[in-house]
Amino acid sequence: MLVTDDQPTGSGDADATTVLALDIGGTKLAAASITGSGRILSEGRRATAGHDGEDLFATVAGLMHEVLDRSNRVPDAVGVGCGGPMEQGGDSVSPLNIPQWRGFPLRSRLAGEFGVAVRVDNDAKALARAEGWLGAAQGCRDFVAMVVSTGVGGGIVLDGRVLDGALGNAGHIGHVIVDPTGRQCVCGARGCLEAQVSGRSIEESTGRPAVEADLETKRWAGRLVGRAVASVANLLDLRLAVVAGSVALGFGEPFFTAAQDELDRSACLDYSRGTRIVPSGCGEHGPLLGAAAVGLEELGR
Repeated sequence: MLVTDDQPTGSGDADATTVLALDIGGTKLAAASITGSGRILSEGRRATAGHDGEDLFATVAGLMHEVLDRSNRVPDAVGVGCGGPMEQGGDSVSPLNIPQWRGFPLRSRLAGEFGVAVRVDNDAKALARAEGWLGAAQGCRDFVAMVVSTGVGGGIVLDGRVLDGALGNAGHIGHVIVDPTGRQCVCGARGCLEAQVSGRSIEESTGRPAVEADLETKRWAGRLVGRAVASVANLLDLRLAVVAGSVALGFGEPFFTAAQDELDRSACLDYSRGTRIVPSGCGEHGPLLGAAAVGLEELGR
């Protein structure tokens, strides 16, 4: 369920809290002012553009200030979902799909810019929070959430808790190897899921933008995603995968049917058989709601 600005929430206390949410992707930046109940007050988007790290940060900060000005709210915190890898908490980020930022001190720069508490986490881990809060995983204590877009990322929830790992990068399903003879990945390995089915990789391998992919490409991408999810389900004893991102949601039914078929073939243990793969319940706003959830956690909400 997505709550928008023109819908009553019945949750006045939560609505009194405001998070400035930021989603940082390889091709697109999105920001929104969001209340503690998930109500979106204002939002905006820009291309991920900048000649260097400082230029890109100026673009980010300008977008966030524009969104704040339209919301007429003072934020209680800033929450960020960003591609990895990163140091835990976002003290330093080095997104594989954003070459301008290598070791960029994102958390401290945003804290200095806005003067409030800031928390940064992996974008797919942020999505996992959104899906458990308002999306397709409500009431589920064990699931994986995925973003299949310019890149491919994942966040894992076990026993109701988002897994972090030693440096905050746990759940990076984009670097599960699904084809050892496949394409070279930007991480240095060969055949990673991201190297095969990300929007950028599909464009490089087919010569066409992912939005123009033919039916077989959509099914092929779905099969590889289903294969990766099966490995995670077998490893971690979970029964639900929620998938968002412009590639997955844009490919639609052929992608999800092929993913489920491959998952059924590959998750054969008693505890993994029957694992489901479903589209995001938050739609296009999932990453921003996830970033808001990251900010709310910083406030102890």
